Amino acid sequence: MKLMTQKKSFENQQKEQQRCIQATMLRIKHKIAVISGKGGVGKSTVTVNLAAAFVTHGLHGKVGILDADITGPCVPKILGLKGERLQGGPAGIELALSPYGIKATSMAFLLPSDESPVIWRGPLKMKAIQQFLSDILWGDLEFLFIDLPPGTGDEPLSIMQLLPEMDGVVIITIPSEVSQEVVKKAVSFSRKLNVPIIGIVENMSGFVCPECGAEYDIFGSGGGQKIAEDLGVPFLGKIPIDPQVCEDSDRGTPFVLEHQDLKSTKAFMEIVEKIEGFLKNETRNKIDDSSNNDRSLHTTEEEK
Repeated sequence: MKLMTQKKSFENQQKEQQRCIQATMLRIKHKIAVISGKGGVGKSTVTVNLAAAFVTHGLHGKVGILDADITGPCVPKILGLKGERLQGGPAGIELALSPYGIKATSMAFLLPSDESPVIWRGPLKMKAIQQFLSDILWGDLEFLFIDLPPGTGDEPLSIMQLLPEMDGVVIITIPSEVSQEVVKKAVSFSRKLNVPIIGIVENMSGFVCPECGAEYDIFGSGGGQKIAEDLGVPFLGKIPIDPQVCEDSDRGTPFVLEHQDLKSTKAFMEIVEKIEGFLKNETRNKIDDSSNNDRSLHTTEEEK
């Protein structure tokens, strides 16, 4: 009897938390996850700079990042928020606000030091992500970018299940054949969970010499575009390697804000335009579907 009571109590808690998540996410217009098949492809850098690029469209304080990499969070470092802590209040937990007008939360804000590891199994990671979504005061946002760890494990699966209304995913790869093989899994993962694929970004696509501006294909070239064509998904573009991008990230400054004249920045902004185009088409399709449903309902009522 006691066990049944505890089980019912747990189920009620889960339902209540899911209601909180739904209520919170209704206040966020667009939700985009950034994923990759493997690590080391610059996914977090892309996430932060995507958020920064959208902030420049008059959205200061209206763009957020959920760092969902529970065991390897690095968004705070790139955002200039290293050492920040989440602050709790009567209404809930306040987000950290970067100097660039980007709101963020991360496991890094809860750890006592940079050296502290998170040694958790799947259920605890799931619980942490649930609390990030339900207990944090996200407020009214235009965009929420979710930086997920590489692969198709606990964190990506949790996010996709908790946010079924996701606008889509941006998949990051590098040109190498090894990355090409693994990125196929990310595409298949998204399709199996019925999450729209906004497109593939080929990061680290060529090295730009800071002295002469010449470009060298250190990791090869065209791998991301080839995978996109083979799998029938949009290709968003290539971002070349530039030492300045690394320096800006280490200093906690989005490179798209700090160095707008970089070739990497110009390539990145073209990718942003394609994402905006995807979202506009998605909105238009939803409006068309709604209009068709209304007409269908009206016709049915007339027939009655």
